[in-house]
Amino acid sequence: MKQLLILNETISDIKKASDVFKNIKKINIDYTQENFILICLDTKNNIIKSEIVFKGGLNACVVCPKTLFRKALLNNSNSIIVAHNHPSNDLTPSDEDRKVYDKLKLIGDELTLKVLDNIIFNEKEFYAFSDSE
Repeated sequence: MKQLLILNETISDIKKASDVFKNIKKINIDYTQENFILICLDTKNNIIKSEIVFKGGLNACVVCPKTLFRKALLNNSNSIIVAHNHPSNDLTPSDEDRKVYDKLKLIGDELTLKVLDNIIFNEKEFYAFSDSE
């Protein structure tokens, strides 16, 4: 798969979902389609790398866990955060959003690579799964 975008700018440690959203806003995203972003973190929750790993259509994006975790492991990530936009601008998580997040958390637990959050965003605001748990 061709690499679509990398943001190598390191920011201070991630303490809350709004810190992640500030980082995402720096990425030039086509908001007319879904973009699935992997954010790799070190042991102090500093961003190692942010990357759009999957692109989808108007209302869906296929996420391959093998590809996602391979990238995280190759970056020596201690933990990860995933994020994706909803082109509809409706930040309500779909059933599929919840299923993907739950599946990624289970796989991450098996690999001792925690999935800390799943952020759904549009150009102006975001929804963080961690705020609702």
